[in-house]
Amino acid sequence: MNNAFRLGVVINPYAGIGGSVGLKGSDGADIRDKALAMGAEKLANQKMARALSVVQNAGGFTVLTAGGEMGEDCCKQLNLPVEVIYQPRQTPSSAADTEEAVRALVDSGVDLILFAGGDGTARNVCAIVGDKVPVLGVPAGCKIHSGVYAVTPNAAGEVVKRMLSGELVSVRQAEVRDIDEQAFRKGKVQSQHFGEMQIPDELSYVQSVKMGGREDESLVLNDIADYISELMDDEPDVSFVMGSGSTVNQVMDTLGLPNTLLGVDIVKNGEVIASDVTAQALLEAVSKTPARLVITAIGGQGHVFGRGNQQLSPAVIRAIGRDNIWLVATKQKLQQLDGRPLRLDTGDESLDSALAGIIPVITGYQDKVYYPIL
Repeated sequence: MNNAFRLGVVINPYAGIGGSVGLKGSDGADIRDKALAMGAEKLANQKMARALSVVQNAGGFTVLTAGGEMGEDCCKQLNLPVEVIYQPRQTPSSAADTEEAVRALVDSGVDLILFAGGDGTARNVCAIVGDKVPVLGVPAGCKIHSGVYAVTPNAAGEVVKRMLSGELVSVRQAEVRDIDEQAFRKGKVQSQHFGEMQIPDELSYVQSVKMGGREDESLVLNDIADYISELMDDEPDVSFVMGSGSTVNQVMDTLGLPNTLLGVDIVKNGEVIASDVTAQALLEAVSKTPARLVITAIGGQGHVFGRGNQQLSPAVIRAIGRDNIWLVATKQKLQQLDGRPLRLDTGDESLDSALAGIIPVITGYQDKVYYPIL
């Protein structure tokens, strides 16, 4: 096995655990414990399993990883050739364990480090790796502002598969960014640069750094908001699930309603009936009444589900239904994708497949375009 590709695998088991219960982050033991007490599920291992299943039968590689939920369990479930080179010092594992596991992988001479987490995990990895070893993130966190992540877990697996097959895959520098979670919970996005790492340069599989608004699109946003407002007026007794983001926020402003900028609210008959709701509360609400979802895509990345809106669980999305999704975005936001499709990462592959295709996007007053979503 001396000539085999050496794939390093690290999982932050608690990445994204605060998302489905509306905590807007997972950093810190207090948030982790609160999320677990609220019934949140650990999904990072499932997402890494989706990535690794793509190369499960590829051969020609061995996995070096950390013990238990930090990688060993996932690899053994998939019957991958695995060597455990680090044991977490505590249970549950900590950010320090992530850094020590990454250090062990670097010292062991791995060819690529595949890690599952969010922006906090990317910071931990960057603190040790720098530019020593190429890395690739499997998106599993609440916050994915960094450019070191694949667009979906499956996409991460496809990149690794190409490397294993001997294809020429260039590497480039990508930015690691993170935001202040305390400010985030107050509706403020304060993103900070923490460094850069080398990633495989497969642009169709690796996401861009999240973009903030750089141009004044207020007139277009007002047109979109006016149109959505009229459509909502025509549907009394329907529960409107209002997703996160500035575009939906503009709709709420037009309606004269308070809004959770970085959360999910429910509007019915012109009033907010629930604010900053959890996945479970959403499911209960949309299961009892006709519902529509008003949602936008993340600028620069094109993600519709799976980034900052984990409250929109697969069960919630299924209950609402594809035909009841109102996707809103300016044409400029779509142009920023440079031809790339809108992205799905609900955490449920069968749901992603059912949602994929061509979807109408409301881009102005009585104005729609049809755009691919995958």
